Amino acid sequence: MSQDLVTFLRARLAEEADLARRCHGDGCGEWNSHGHTADFPQGELTGLHPTTAQHIAPHDPPRILREVEAKQRVLSRHALSPATGDSEVPWDNRDDCQYDGETWPCDDLLDLAAPYLDHPEYPQRPYPGDRLRGNP
Repeated sequence: MSQDLVTFLRARLAEEADLARRCHGDGCGEWNSHGHTADFPQGELTGLHPTTAQHIAPHDPPRILREVEAKQRVLSRHALSPATGDSEVPWDNRDDCQYDGETWPCDDLLDLAAPYLDHPEYPQRPYPGDRLRGNP
């Protein structure tokens, strides 16, 4: 089976990490909010709806980098099983996830990809269990 979905996910995570690193290098630091304002070390955005300010604040670069690292670990665990033909593995000779033995790409990979369904480079072919694209 093609690695299109994994390649796509790795590219999106790399883009997010790169943007967070560049922002962090610019002194963006920790972001906070209070009332109608989102605070950044180099300034603040005012006049925001309080919920918008609260939504912006936890998306500071260090948090995004931690999130990307966590998603990369999940992606690595849920690789295509290298055990094809191994009689010791109950799911031999099928395209299965090496972590949980589910049909690959497994639901965890599809969940990692779900936020990017509207991305123009999202792999167009349907994947088993890809309920968000209307597939069974």
